[in-house]
Parts: sequence; structure tokens; C-alpha cells
Amino acid sequence: MPERVLRFSPAERAVHRATGLLFLVCLLTAVALYVVPVAQLVGRRLVVETLHEWSGILLPVPALLGLWSGPFRADLRRLDRFTPQDRRWLASLRSPDPHRGRLAGKFNAGQKLWAAWLAGAVLVMLGTGLLLWFKFALGLVPRAGVVLVHDAGAYALAVVVAGHVLKALADPEARRGMRTGSVRRSWAAREHALWLGQKPKSPIPPPPYDGGSSSPSAPHASQAADDAA
Repeated sequence: MPERVLRFSPAERAVHRATGLLFLVCLLTAVALYVVPVAQLVGRRLVVETLHEWSGILLPVPALLGLWSGPFRADLRRLDRFTPQDRRWLASLRSPDPHRGRLAGKFNAGQKLWAAWLAGAVLVMLGTGLLLWFKFALGLVPRAGVVLVHDAGAYALAVVVAGHVLKALADPEARRGMRTGSVRRSWAAREHALWLGQKPKSPIPPPPYDGGSSSPSAPHASQAADDAA
């Protein structure tokens, strides 16, 4: 049995990288616009404003282009399906045993909630940003309210995405899966057992990474396991 399994397709990894890059540009340009010492240091406010506006407008584009990819659409369906097992996964967070009840499909309940929250936040930021950019309908919607929602959303996005990055930094194998497309089978069996069609009786400790390059393979019964979860 191959040591590594395929987790993300090239299209999915490209969507993730492009979205992350656009968000980083949005965040850095927002800092250069709203933090006075940084704004004075950077200057060129019109250029920074233009970069901020267009990176925000383009933020949903990678995901829309990703809809041409079958694996990306399949993973969107998985993220959109909240199952009884996901509720048990959330309930297990209160357990002193970190592995008790933590069976998950390709995506666990936390990842599904994160994806749903991020999609909603991007739509809110895009809508309020368009109102501020083109100033249409501001006669019906108070500008101060739009600015408040946009700024609050920006702070919330920065905090939540920082948490996402810290979580990724704490899991090298998850990062490797997004970078190379494949993960160790032992990691998948521990973190996403239902994706592999397995139900481990006890936690499986992660083996040390030795830099090996075993050829990845698709997981057994992955779609059936996610559908049944």
C-alpha cells in the first residue's frame, strides 16, 4: 500500500495560493491606507488604493475559476455537507481526550465552519467595498454604517485568517498536503479516518517525516466514506 495519498489536485492548490495572495495584498494595502505611520512611510496613496480595490474585487475569482475543476467541485460539496458525525466532532472538543470522537471525512467540522464563514465574510467585504468604491446606493445606506461594517469585517478577517495560519504552522503534514498535493497515509488515518474508509481503534501517532517521496495514491472509498459520514 502506498505510503502517501493524494489529497488536493493542482487546481485546488492553485485556487488556495491565488486566494491567499490576493488576501495578503488586501491586508497589506489596508494597513498602508488606515495606519497613519505606515501610510506616511509608503506614500503613493492612489496606487495603494487601486491595488486594494482591485485585489478585493478579484478575491472571489480564483474560486469561481476553480469551478471548472471536478476535484474542486467535489470538495465544495463535501464542505457544504454538515453531517451527524461533524456534530459529534464538535461535541468531542469538550472531551479531555483529544482523539475521542474525532472521526472526520476529508474535512472536519472545524474546516467546514471555517470555509462557510470565510465565504460569507468575503461576500460582505466585497459588497461593502463596492458601495464605498462606486458610491451607488449610498443615498439609501448610510456611509458611516458601510464603513463600520467594512472595517469590522477587515479586523475579523485578519484575526481569523491569522488563526488559520497558526493552525497550519502547527501541522506540517497538512501544509505539505496543500503544497505538494499528497499526505502521509498515517496522518490521514489519524486526522481524517472516514476519508480513508477506516475507523482506528486508538490514536495513531504521527511518524517522523523522513523526506521520502513515495508516489501518492487516491484514498480508498473516499467519496463513499464522506457520503456515509
